[in-house]
Amino acid sequence: MIAELGFAALWMAAALAVLQLVSAALSLREEGRQMAALVRPAAIVQGALATTSFVILLVLFAQTDLSVKLVATHSHTAKPFLYKLTGAWGNHEGSMLLWVAVMALSGALIAKIEHRLPERTTLATLGAQGFIGVGFYAFLLFSSNPFERLPVPASEGLGLNPLLQDIGLAFHPPTLYIGYVGLSVAFSFAVGALLTRQVTPDFARAMRAWVLGAWVFLTLGITAGSYWAYYELGWGGYWFWDPVENASLMPWLAATALLHSVSVLASRNALRTWTIMLGVVAFSMSMLGTFLVRSGILTSVHAFAVDPERGSFILVLLTIYIGSALVLFALRAGSIAEGERFAVTSREGALVFNNVMLSAILAIVLLGTLYPLLAEAFGARVSVGPPYFNPVGAIFTFPMLAVMAVGPLLRWRDDSWSRISRPLALIAAVCIVALLIAVVNGPIGILPLLGLVFAAGLAVASFAPLRGRRLRRVPVATWGMIFAHFGIAVALFGMASEAAFSDEELAALAPGDSAVVGPWSVTLDEVEPVAGPNWTALQAGFSARVGDGAPVTLNPQARSYWSPAQETTESALATRWNGQLYAVLGNRAEDGRWQVRLWWKPFVTLIWYGGVLIALGGVLAIIGWIRADYRKRWMAERLARHREAST
Repeated sequence: MIAELGFAALWMAAALAVLQLVSAALSLREEGRQMAALVRPAAIVQGALATTSFVILLVLFAQTDLSVKLVATHSHTAKPFLYKLTGAWGNHEGSMLLWVAVMALSGALIAKIEHRLPERTTLATLGAQGFIGVGFYAFLLFSSNPFERLPVPASEGLGLNPLLQDIGLAFHPPTLYIGYVGLSVAFSFAVGALLTRQVTPDFARAMRAWVLGAWVFLTLGITAGSYWAYYELGWGGYWFWDPVENASLMPWLAATALLHSVSVLASRNALRTWTIMLGVVAFSMSMLGTFLVRSGILTSVHAFAVDPERGSFILVLLTIYIGSALVLFALRAGSIAEGERFAVTSREGALVFNNVMLSAILAIVLLGTLYPLLAEAFGARVSVGPPYFNPVGAIFTFPMLAVMAVGPLLRWRDDSWSRISRPLALIAAVCIVALLIAVVNGPIGILPLLGLVFAAGLAVASFAPLRGRRLRRVPVATWGMIFAHFGIAVALFGMASEAAFSDEELAALAPGDSAVVGPWSVTLDEVEPVAGPNWTALQAGFSARVGDGAPVTLNPQARSYWSPAQETTESALATRWNGQLYAVLGNRAEDGRWQVRLWWKPFVTLIWYGGVLIALGGVLAIIGWIRADYRKRWMAERLARHREAST
């Protein structure tokens, strides 16, 4: 019965999405203005119903209701409770229901709290949100029903993909989805502004928090996903340029460009059409990523839910949404003035330059991801990996980093290089010192060398805007920018160090044998069988030490799950302030020795600490902007009351 309630809630939410779309469209016409009263209530109730539907799915997974097909095919009675819950979104149907629920909740939030924009723009935005929602509801109801019953309940479930039974993957998809769906809100704002031709700073201030929120969640999701792939898939690298990884990176690149563009529009009333276009592009990348991951046209070890038929459905949605938005943009862009002018040597000029660089990097990643598909269509099989992405991306990344270091020092509208010559000289000096230190420590590749040098310069430049200011009076949003830019420097230092100084050792060891990797001496003590709640494993016991230091124990495992039957490799990590020791247990050779793979990765953890710092910067910026908006409205209301009292 509870599954039927979830399905009914989904149908009612879909009906309200249609009502929201139709009433919003009619309310934009003179003769249909009375329909405006329905739009906000429809969005709010739709959000409640979609959320109810997803909560019901969670309950079904928590209870392991094996009469529901989705539960039976993605859960098991012996699975730990956490992974029973995460099984709700560890599959195609559940993850799409989560997408719809987050999107509907976002629409409800807009309807409830957004009163700064002209009412027509808000209604048009909610109408666009309903337009997106209708397609996804149709997708769920007619193609991917998560509440479908089995004719006969299963006695046991088939279980969840073992690779997904990990704490990192338990929270990675929801985080990433909130980011994706946040970009759908930015898309709706862009469409709403195009329909009403109200591309103003107020519009940008309303849109900015949504873009920044989506960007923060995307940053956290990508960071968590990157770390999961690092230790769970045994790749041993922070970024593999896997197509599924790229599918999440592309929206982040577009969102980063949009975030800076919408800030310029909010602060300086410039870059109007560029901001609208980026709003469309950012959501397009989210939809494209969803299509690539779900359609099965890409081969990836973690494209977990693939179905060409349902992928075609998403392709149709993508074509409708993005095609409609681009047609609207083509029709209305000419009637939207670009806004205030500014000099090339200005903060706006730096932001525009970096937006162009981000767009170029996005194009490179998109081309490298899709090119194997295009080649295969013509009968050729090619693979695109780091030899393409790293050097070609670097052509645009390093100029962008240089301008990122300088941009915050420049004034809005117009400035001169002579005014910022002193901080520029300091940054240049730090870069030269970093270059000398790197060269003295031995030969390394050109890209890691540039990475180390730019990371040092950007780290110092991140704090340069504080020069000559009282720290207590620095706006919270400015602290956000500083933390975000410093996080980029920290992550870049980790990437460059990992690429420049990593040491790898492949060895065949019998118990008692040792191998050396970096400063570590690693001894294999034993290999013994162990068992978990739904798996068995061979577990190695390593003793690792640096010089005469205390030993550290590492226990990598080779696991065998029985439902579904699958073998996985669980790495073991020893984290120190200056890097990580990474150990993987391989197969047993005929002579009885065990194949072992060891890495020493100096400062690799800075990659993920940097990601957290970047997200923290975004959170601070949101807090700062909300405080500034609240204070501005409070002052305006106080002034209005004062005028009213005086008259």
